Amino acid sequence: MQDVTDLPFWRLMTLYGGADLYFTEYFRVHPDSLLTPSILSSITDNPTGRPAIAQLIGNHVPSLVRAARELQHHPIAAVDLNLGCPVPVVYRKNAGGGLLRDLAQIDTILGALREAIDTKFTVKTRIGFDDPAVFEDLLSIYARHSIDLLTVHGRTVAEKYRSTVHYDYIARAVEVMPCPVLANGNVVSAQKAQFVLEQTSARGLMIGRGAIRNPWLFRQIRQQRLGEPLYLPCGRDVLAYVHALYEMRLHPGIRENSHIQQMKKYLNYIGLGVEPTGRFLHEIRRVNTEVDFFRLCYEFLDHNEPMALEPFDVALEPHDFMCGVNG
Repeated sequence: MQDVTDLPFWRLMTLYGGADLYFTEYFRVHPDSLLTPSILSSITDNPTGRPAIAQLIGNHVPSLVRAARELQHHPIAAVDLNLGCPVPVVYRKNAGGGLLRDLAQIDTILGALREAIDTKFTVKTRIGFDDPAVFEDLLSIYARHSIDLLTVHGRTVAEKYRSTVHYDYIARAVEVMPCPVLANGNVVSAQKAQFVLEQTSARGLMIGRGAIRNPWLFRQIRQQRLGEPLYLPCGRDVLAYVHALYEMRLHPGIRENSHIQQMKKYLNYIGLGVEPTGRFLHEIRRVNTEVDFFRLCYEFLDHNEPMALEPFDVALEPHDFMCGVNG
C-alpha cells in the first residue's frame, strides 16, 4: 500500500512472522518517470529472504515497457501491473483501477509487457470499474496474455472498500484462469482467511489493510491451517507494536507534526480494531503532538486483555490513502 507498506514496514513485519511474498509499493510510470529510489530499495535491500514482486502503475505503453525492462536488472520475483487502485487521483488519470474502463488499452498494455518481461508477469485487478459485467471479458484478456499470477480484489473500483466482497467472482477467476489466482479483500482474521480460501479455492491470499491492523495475522493464518491454537495479542502487545511503528518512522529532521501525520496512516487501520464506539479512532485522527498521541494510545491499549483486532463496524468519516495492493 502506497507510502505505508514500504521497506521499513517490511522489516518490522518480518519480526512478527511476515508474509510468504511481498509486493512493492507501485512505481508510478509515465514518459518522464524514473524508478523511485525509495521503492527500489525495497528490492535491493529486501529483508525478507526471498525476492519481492515489483509493482507498476500507469497507462503509457512505452514507459511501462521501459520500467519493466529496468526492473529486471534487479533481483525480483516478478513484475506486477496494478489494475485495481480505486483512489480517485489515480483512476481519473486512467491508471490503476481506471484502466478497467478501457479493455482495449489493457489488452495493448498486457501484450507489450508480456513481450518485454522475461521473468514472471502478474496482474492485480478488481472485478470492474463500476459494473462487474466486464469481468468475463477481463479474464479472457488476462488468459490470452499468459500471465503467471492473477490477484483479484472482489469489488469494483466504485465500491472502493465499503461494500461486501464478491468472493464468487474470485471463484470464477479460479475456475477459468490457467494461472494461479490470489484472493484479496477483507481478510481480517485467520478464520476469515479459511473462509475465503474455502469459498474461492484460490491458491493463496493477498492481505494489505488486515496486516497493518494486525501484524500477527500471517502467524495466525499459519496456525489456523495447521490446526494449532491461535496466538492472540493483548493490549500491551498492540501498544508495543504502535511504539515500533513510531520508531520505524522516526528519522533525523522530521517535524513532530509530520511524524504524527505519518502515524495516522497506520492508526486509521489499527484504530478500527481497538474498540467498538469509534472514540479512539475519532480522537487519534485529531492529535498533533507525540504527548497527545501516546496519551491516547495508553488510555486504550495499556491492558492485558486479548485483542482480536478485527474491525468493529464503526461509522466514521472515510479516509482513503494511496493504495498499491490492499484489502
